[in-house]
Amino acid sequence: MILVRNVFQLKYGKAKEAKALVKENEALHKKMGDGSSIRFLTDVTGQYYTFVMEITYDSLSAFEKSFTDVTGAKEFGEWAQKFTPLVESGHREIFSIVG
Repeated sequence: MILVRNVFQLKYGKAKEAKALVKENEALHKKMGDGSSIRFLTDVTGQYYTFVMEITYDSLSAFEKSFTDVTGAKEFGEWAQKFTPLVESGHREIFSIVG
């Protein structure tokens, strides 16, 4: 199993808007046939306005296929146009789940 964490630093005051877009992103993954497990996290402590999209996949190849399918969809582009202005910076972490 592979865990992919997309970690975003949101612009000041934009957490509420980002949370509102979560359901759209989740629906898009399901529509594209992405059977992976997805969840969204926000900070409780640490750096303010941290927003994490965490997704598990069976393998790296499953992640690559999903990434290509989802980001290539017209609907994703429309969603990204709404989400991107809320983001200050971000990075991706990929882990192998061992237990």
